[in-house]
Amino acid sequence: MFDRTRGRAVDLGYAAGWGVLKAVPQGVSARAFRAGADAAAVRNGAGTRQLRRNLRRVVGRGVSELRMDRLVGQSLRSYSRYWLETFRLPKMDHRDVAARLDANAEGTEHLDAAMAAGQGAIIVLPHMGNWDVSGLWFVERGFPFATVAERLEPASLYDRFVAYRESLGMEVLALTGGLRSPMEVLAERLRAGGAVCLVADRDLSRNGIEVQFFGEATRMPGGPALLAARTGAPVLPVGLWFTEDGWGHRVNPPIELPTGRRLRDRVSAGTQAVADVFAREIAAHPTDWHMLQPLWLADLSPRPQPVAAEPAGSSAP
Repeated sequence: MFDRTRGRAVDLGYAAGWGVLKAVPQGVSARAFRAGADAAAVRNGAGTRQLRRNLRRVVGRGVSELRMDRLVGQSLRSYSRYWLETFRLPKMDHRDVAARLDANAEGTEHLDAAMAAGQGAIIVLPHMGNWDVSGLWFVERGFPFATVAERLEPASLYDRFVAYRESLGMEVLALTGGLRSPMEVLAERLRAGGAVCLVADRDLSRNGIEVQFFGEATRMPGGPALLAARTGAPVLPVGLWFTEDGWGHRVNPPIELPTGRRLRDRVSAGTQAVADVFAREIAAHPTDWHMLQPLWLADLSPRPQPVAAEPAGSSAP
């Protein structure tokens, strides 16, 4: 059950973040957020412990516990930097931000080629680096896009996040409760030659596609591959990371969906291909992967068995 008192406090906290931090010198706020990250590492709460389990799968069993301590601490600092930038980004010079990312952007030709072909592009990201900065870069490059947002409680908090991302030039669709299915709207945007951008390394519905990820089973959303199968738009996986004073990202070549097979098989193969690229990108920058939630099936409680099998990709992206 939703705790209204706690929800109101959380909403006020985010409101303060967007309202107050713009008046605080950047160096002061950066030190405060780093201190908060370090305190979280020492406190070793549930999210920190889960982050450690997740990173252990990325780096392997051979890494010492001392090295794991450093990785977890660096990852928490990276995550705190993401939130600091989230609160400051609306007031930053967006052209300057895009230019700084452009200096460390790789694979731009894949995005340019996809958009020039006129079939649109499905850009998929993991929870790495600052995905809002990458989204801003797409917009500043002339590729505004549609994305999907999970409804948050209270509704005022959801409205704040929608307003924030719309201020960066994104079209934000509600995952649930809209007049039309988000899949329907996204397919419409793609058929018109537009772009869609989705964070796709965690299945919120628990009805996603089972994939192998760092040698272990998890589920990821089948929506991106399903959209590709239905519209012909390419899926472009992107890796993101922080640099010392900016950001970097890599647009990978479009994934290949098999032809001449059942839709379910095509979606499964496409989702596995996305997972494989995500794994390479996360392995290259493990401390910039912000996954503090259970992800692998071994860490999740068993889901109820459905009465009947659901069609492939039935979960929203």
